[in-house]
Amino acid sequence: MTDRHHLLVRGETFAAVGDRGDISGVRGGGPPDGLFVRDARHLSRWQLTVDGAVPEPLAPVASGDTARCVLVPRGGRDEPPAYTVFREQAVTDGVFIETLRVTGNRPTPATVRLAVTADADFADQFELRADHRTYAKPGAVRTRHVLPYGVEFGYRRGEWHSVTTVSAEPAPDAVEETGTGARRLVWSLDLAPHGTAEVVLRVLARPHGQKRAVRVPRSPAAVSAQLIAEEDAFAEGITFPTGWPELAAACARGLADLAALHIPATGPDGEDLRVPAGGAPWFLTLLGRDALLTSLFVLPYRSRPAAHTLAALAATQAPAHTAPGAAAVAQPGKIVHEVRHGELAHFGQVPYGRYYGSVDATPLFLVLLGAYVEHTGDTATARRLEAPARAAVTWMLDHGGLTSRGYLVYRADRGGLANQNWKDSPGAICSADGTRPSGAVMAAGAQGYAYDALRRTAWLARTVWADETYAQLLEQAAGDLRDRFQRDFWMPEHSFPALALDGDGRQVDALASDAGHLLWSGLLDKEYGELVGRRLLEPDFFSGWGVRTLAAGQPAYHPLSYHRGSVWPHDNALIALGLARYGLHDEARTVAHGLVDAATAAGHRLPEVLAGYGREGHPEPVPYPYACVRESRSAGVPLALLTAVGGA
Repeated sequence: MTDRHHLLVRGETFAAVGDRGDISGVRGGGPPDGLFVRDARHLSRWQLTVDGAVPEPLAPVASGDTARCVLVPRGGRDEPPAYTVFREQAVTDGVFIETLRVTGNRPTPATVRLAVTADADFADQFELRADHRTYAKPGAVRTRHVLPYGVEFGYRRGEWHSVTTVSAEPAPDAVEETGTGARRLVWSLDLAPHGTAEVVLRVLARPHGQKRAVRVPRSPAAVSAQLIAEEDAFAEGITFPTGWPELAAACARGLADLAALHIPATGPDGEDLRVPAGGAPWFLTLLGRDALLTSLFVLPYRSRPAAHTLAALAATQAPAHTAPGAAAVAQPGKIVHEVRHGELAHFGQVPYGRYYGSVDATPLFLVLLGAYVEHTGDTATARRLEAPARAAVTWMLDHGGLTSRGYLVYRADRGGLANQNWKDSPGAICSADGTRPSGAVMAAGAQGYAYDALRRTAWLARTVWADETYAQLLEQAAGDLRDRFQRDFWMPEHSFPALALDGDGRQVDALASDAGHLLWSGLLDKEYGELVGRRLLEPDFFSGWGVRTLAAGQPAYHPLSYHRGSVWPHDNALIALGLARYGLHDEARTVAHGLVDAATAAGHRLPEVLAGYGREGHPEPVPYPYACVRESRSAGVPLALLTAVGGA
């Protein structure tokens, strides 16, 4: 996000406002501003004027769970401001709420004309992406209706219907047309000498398909108190390291973010759940891989995210018989990659309503199930999810390619994702010179997940499902995969595994951070694992803030590439856990200290991704443009580091 935008996040709802608390609704391809609920923009304009002029920020909006700013009319030293506006904003599920307090600064009575211009364009998030794509919307109609207490904006396209209601207390003196479709709510406020007048505005978003009742709080202060209570409850009972206060602060910040980033979902029996969202602003939805990794990071401290994530993903698992015309990536037993609720997904104009373009969410589902049962002893969940787990294993063996190709395999999905591992940008899987592989791709990290999934599911089969034959079958498959991998992926000249194999089995020879995921999953022999772990801490890989996704010095490396030289906190958390697994504790502490230092420099919060510039030349971490500032995997990273290295 740029300095101009400030995020307020709660569940499926987020607002991005400027330094004055305004929303401009500009479609410039950068970070979106507006109020968004379930992938749709329910406020595209929200602009304050006082006496016909835009006030200036005396104290601009700062980061936090509520947005507060102080505004005054433009003036100079010889003309002290006649009034001061204290503006406070917050969001909760489906609601944006604002308090405007106007205080007179003179010893005489005054009348102030306050106005808020509002509009709702109901744009789908995919319309606001940087690719500037346009989408046909035949028959779409927008409406505006003046209400006694405000205004209601509506949008209808066929069966799709969304509404945004703006209400005010006190009711506006007038609701004016602007000539642009927006409406201007106007108050004439009488101020006593040095007196104060207050207006409370509440925006209720009712997206299509939303059936849950929404409670509208009285004020931003009430929302703030509710959020603090939820954050405290989420962190209750977790002991933070006293000897490393910076890690303790990062853990506290991460838990607070996770409390806000949980979104509603539904389980196999229709039960209500809350699962970790991907991140704001672009991915405030269920992403299979992200929810699974986040749940794994926090599992030693909080098991409920894992239980809810497993149930939600079982409920969205691709069925045994897919509907005619379904995307080829929706194969039976596969775990969903992304779930979207917006208009374009509803009408099939983007493929992400339920999108299965992930090679690794399915094995990670099995990894989380095994880890959850091992940690909690909840065998009832293992029995309840036995059928989805077996279906996931069958997908790995059959459609996934383990039986026919020896590895999990994916192919570029036309209209969807070219790469379907965690590095899913188009050029992320490449050779050292930047060449992209042709044909099917067998990504290294996914093979590690598959190995771990087979072993953990074998344990469940033996200890919970009482199926020894199945357990032995899976253990044999895991052992064979390990032998094949070390034969086919290992590059003796680098003492390092290849990033992937291409469709002809040739090594994709970039030196990449994915090798650290193989340590986390335990796929490599001890000798190979120690070589890999130490190599990841050499200067071309380790920036000082974390391990780069691609080692510097290779032609494909770029410090500002999304997956070819940047530093991803969640990637590094898996690396740190893997280093600890192989007994490389000094190396694990080095990675942990780099990440914690990066978090400390940014208010103890880790972003989705950092630029790959080295610490030796840049004493502060360089942000990556367009990174999600609030991201569930990154929020869980400090807890993963606590697991890997303790309070060291």
